[in-house]
Amino acid sequence: MRPFGHWLPYPAASLTALGLLFILLPIASRYWLGWSDLAGYISDVGIGSLLLLLSYRRPLLAVPLMLVWGLMLLGSAELVTAVGRMPEPGDLKYLSDPQFVSRSTQGSGISYPLLAIALIAAALACLLTGRKRWPALPRYSAVLPALLLLGHAADQYLNPSEVDQWKQFNLPHKLLAESINKAQLGIEDWLAGNEANSPPDIAGLARLDLSGTPLLDGAGKARNVLIITLEGIPGAYIAANRAAINSSYTEDLMPRLSQWAERSMNTPDYVLHSHQTIRGLYAMLCGDYSKLDSGTPKGVELLNNPARSEQCLPAQMRSQGFSTHFLQGAGLRFMAKDQIMPQMGFQQTHGREWFRNKPYLEFPWGMDDKAYFEGALKYVGQLRQKKQPWMLTLLTVGTHQPYSAPQEYLSRYPTAKQAAIGYLDDAVADFLEGLEKQGVLKNTLVIVTSDESHGLEKVRLASAWGFNLVLAPDQVALPKTKPGVYGHVDLTASVLDYFALPVPDNIAGRSLFRSYSTPREIMSYTNGMLRQHDGKVFTECNFQQVCRRYASSGFIADSAEYLGRVSGKQARLVSQRAALLDQSISGGQIGQRYQFANRERIDLKAESRDDWADNLIGAQYLEMPEGTRTRVTLKIEAVRLDRNGANLRLKTKEFDRDVQLAIPELPALQPGKSVVLSFDFDNPKTRKAFSFHLLGEGRGAIRISDFSVVTEPLPPELIAVQAPEATVENLAH
Repeated sequence: MRPFGHWLPYPAASLTALGLLFILLPIASRYWLGWSDLAGYISDVGIGSLLLLLSYRRPLLAVPLMLVWGLMLLGSAELVTAVGRMPEPGDLKYLSDPQFVSRSTQGSGISYPLLAIALIAAALACLLTGRKRWPALPRYSAVLPALLLLGHAADQYLNPSEVDQWKQFNLPHKLLAESINKAQLGIEDWLAGNEANSPPDIAGLARLDLSGTPLLDGAGKARNVLIITLEGIPGAYIAANRAAINSSYTEDLMPRLSQWAERSMNTPDYVLHSHQTIRGLYAMLCGDYSKLDSGTPKGVELLNNPARSEQCLPAQMRSQGFSTHFLQGAGLRFMAKDQIMPQMGFQQTHGREWFRNKPYLEFPWGMDDKAYFEGALKYVGQLRQKKQPWMLTLLTVGTHQPYSAPQEYLSRYPTAKQAAIGYLDDAVADFLEGLEKQGVLKNTLVIVTSDESHGLEKVRLASAWGFNLVLAPDQVALPKTKPGVYGHVDLTASVLDYFALPVPDNIAGRSLFRSYSTPREIMSYTNGMLRQHDGKVFTECNFQQVCRRYASSGFIADSAEYLGRVSGKQARLVSQRAALLDQSISGGQIGQRYQFANRERIDLKAESRDDWADNLIGAQYLEMPEGTRTRVTLKIEAVRLDRNGANLRLKTKEFDRDVQLAIPELPALQPGKSVVLSFDFDNPKTRKAFSFHLLGEGRGAIRISDFSVVTEPLPPELIAVQAPEATVENLAH
């Protein structure tokens, strides 16, 4: 039999075809995607020419290189479009997963089919071109990629850029740079003997600071508190914020809310600590940093820590005689808000099911913003009929992807996203006007903010730039612009301080209702960048574990003076501070025990179309540490089903993409019966952003009486031999 390399229709690929696949196509796609940056083009030519040299006259190596290269190029484009980040090393095993190249978690398919077709065509050209052995390339050919990559590294070192990672690197180059940098840091630590360093001091980040001068004499005049949380809105949309930092961003997408900002106490330098709604809500309402990585949200960890839950703002207000309420436009089960919000101290927690008014739009996540705020105004009216003071937290959903707005707005704006923002602007402004007409602003502290920021192209720190508008009965005593750096971690202390209520010592933050003469420390983790500000120096650490330092009196700034970069011990201290803050609830313990079932009746849909919006259980974005075993037990009961019963499916995802575990198919649930299932899987490597998706289809209702997730360390003797496959036991049905 002839060797594989002889009968493969690619004994020696055409140099032109290889150049098309590895160099010309990446450059063209970068330009087409709007990622033009000189560093990015150098990265493409450097890595592309290196891959070309490795593939030339090596058919057995060329085929897998072409496959991996194509998947990386397409996967990067799809993930950046969907969630605004490049793939991480832990994502590589999912590059062949169809879910990876979906536009978003809504499963709308491949965003760039033309790019996929071009990659396939270029690869076929490489396979089919040339049937004779091409001559060897000059020995000095390897000089070109070496010079390009070394030049790229030198430019990154001497002239660091704040441009997005995907504009400066292609994915193979990013992974290569990260690996080299990790090795370099390891050598530096070994030479400096930094392995036994004592933990860094985080007192400045984690302490409660009420040392400032109060802005009010005693308690504020408000009787109630209303917190309005707008999904994904960055601080750059507020005109006063842009003016305060001389921002280069000029679009005025929320003019009506900007007018309300002129009437409020506005904080331009307001920091969001992370992405994801549940993390933003936790930081706001519990006076603590959300996780500064992609680990299990602290809101979920709160379910196992009732003592810490009592320190959260809703629980504190409830203990002082306030009735506490949470109302959002989406269903509550996603991210377990049906359990987390009551755990924080909300006596009444409502989602989409509360609303009786008809929505103006069909939106997969829930109520459109106009209909939502009309319902919320009625909810406020109901609270005002009672004598008890109240706390109400609102959360919108309309500016979540996929963005939706009426045709009137879609025709007015160039993109659906901008139309949805304009729709929200009118909706929230109408709501505030409604509150004013009803007299609510005369006796209620109103805070308007956002849970996270969906970011903005070419706007520095937009992913961490939030906003905070305060409307109070004693507005005349408050400054129009609140100087200083504040963030979501400060909101709990601020509200309690406004009402002159006791503030628990173990929460963090400063009060917005005090004036401070000294700077403060604050941290954030968004878009894969860990950021720390000590009041004078702003430090930003990237995926290469290299930190860049800037002279900056504030956190949010349109530009800042570059002071140089640090690595090794100094860079590691930043990540160590973040890691210590992340352990504020878990204490660093590995074991996890969560119960996500609440035994409530769940009405089924005839058809489940969306893994996220139709999910029946709130077990999302969990972390399973390395060297552990996770056991899942669930019990689903039929409450009222027709004779056809219900079809059930359980899926698992990691970083929003399907991950295949040996989970058996759930049997059909028959009327009057139940399904019980138990299975476990090992975690040879840390799993992050791990989600369970339970989907059900049928006519009638079910009850989930058990959905427990227990993760425990494996015995040491098993860690070395553990297998990634799950073991499954179908107990009964």
